[in-house]
Amino acid sequence: MKAFSTFLGVLVLLSNLALADDRFPVGPDPQRTPGSLCASSAKKRYKENINYCERNVNTSEKNQIIKMYDEELGFEIRQMNRQDFKIDHFIPLSIGGSNAKDNLWPQHKTVFEVTDPLEQELSNKIVAGLISQSEAVRIIREAKLNLGRVPELLDYVRGL
Repeated sequence: MKAFSTFLGVLVLLSNLALADDRFPVGPDPQRTPGSLCASSAKKRYKENINYCERNVNTSEKNQIIKMYDEELGFEIRQMNRQDFKIDHFIPLSIGGSNAKDNLWPQHKTVFEVTDPLEQELSNKIVAGLISQSEAVRIIREAKLNLGRVPELLDYVRGL
């Protein structure tokens, strides 16, 4: 069953990547979006007392991020349906990511359909104390910078 779910995940991933057609990013640009953790917060979460930043990205900042990816990297996000995108936290808030510009990028729905299940699994494992924040961050970085690895990483996390 595990091999079959990995196979299906790879098929979905390949079809999603075929849709990209270089008009939008399939991962965050490491120079513009290296990712960052919530530096300080009154709210702490989980056994590790991870800083938790409330979601706080305004429309103007979202538009600036899309503009940056279009103008500096040659994407065509502004010419596409805005409803097909979200501004993604490279390191998710649920595992201690920040709202800083260096942690945000425009993610197409075909990409977040692949990565969101992994984000949820990582959050669940942190809540259960089965994975550390540093390991969760390592895994999400690997996944979002190498989308083809998501099915394998998801299977690994589910097995923890």
